[in-house]
Amino acid sequence: MFLFVGLISFAVTAQDKKAKIEFKEETIDYGKIAKGSNGVRVFEFTNTGDAPLVISKAYSSCGCTVPSWPKEPIAPGKTGKIEVKYDTNRPGPIRKTITVITNADKKSVALKIKGTVTTGDSSK
Repeated sequence: MFLFVGLISFAVTAQDKKAKIEFKEETIDYGKIAKGSNGVRVFEFTNTGDAPLVISKAYSSCGCTVPSWPKEPIAPGKTGKIEVKYDTNRPGPIRKTITVITNADKKSVALKIKGTVTTGDSSK
C-alpha cells in the first residue's frame, strides 16, 4: 500500500514540472532598413522552467516573414534562438507577428518585428 501511494505521489510531482519560455525581447525594431538588405533577425530565449521546452510550431502573419526554430527540446536553464527572415525587397512599413507554439506554461507567444524598408530615394 505504501509503495502504491509513493508511486502516485511521484507521478503527481512529475506532472507539476513545466517548461517556461522567456524571451530576451519580444519585439525587434529594424528601424529604417534599405531595400534588399539583410532581413534576418534573432529572438533569443531561455527555458526558465524545470522541464524540457519543445517548440512545436512558429509561423508568421504573412509569407514575407519566415521563422526558423530549434526542433530539439531545450533543457531547463538552456537558451535557444528563433531566427526570422523578412523579405526586404518590399518597400514600406514592417509590422509583422510571429506566433510561437510551445509546451510551456504559456502555450503561445506573439513576437513582433517592426520598421521601415526604404528605397534609398529621398524624393519619395
